[in-house]
Amino acid sequence: MAAEMGIAVLNEEQYRALQSLGKFDSKTSSWLNTPAHIRKLGGAIFGDFRFETIFIYHNGAESYYAGRSFRGCLSV
Repeated sequence: MAAEMGIAVLNEEQYRALQSLGKFDSKTSSWLNTPAHIRKLGGAIFGDFRFETIFIYHNGAESYYAGRSFRGCLSV
């Protein structure tokens, strides 16, 4: 979906930089671009901001959560 929109899904480093700009995902979470070795094993990572802390978690790539989407980056 991100590729169709012409954007790239944020990786962990970009997500942490985004959080320095404000408090994002304090009630939701966002899928992040997952390293290939983790995806190859069927995993995916996501992040959120709780308790004044950025958390990065893992889950199966097939997992679906209604409150989780992704954050993207548009290079101009």
